[in-house]
Amino acid sequence: MRIVIPHHTDRINARRIIDARLQDLLGQHGHYLSDINQHWEGDRLVFSGSAKGFKANGSVEITDTDVIVDGKLPLIAKPFESRIKSTIEREAEAMFKT
Repeated sequence: MRIVIPHHTDRINARRIIDARLQDLLGQHGHYLSDINQHWEGDRLVFSGSAKGFKANGSVEITDTDVIVDGKLPLIAKPFESRIKSTIEREAEAMFKT
């Protein structure tokens, strides 16, 4: 699953926005997750974790103009991919609206 969202800012500020929102989300929903792993490799956030025993992983890359989310969902979540994608798009657009 790939999602591309324009960030309308510079890479440093985009990273700050992403980090802050991730902390908020983990604070609100972290109790549903396990084996959470996330780290930055330059302008690319690599993540993995499990929710209710189902594993997901991917990355969030910041370019000069966009945030690119690449995620791999477990097979059992495939029927919900479009709903997951639209939720991520909506959240990201709200984070970076101008």
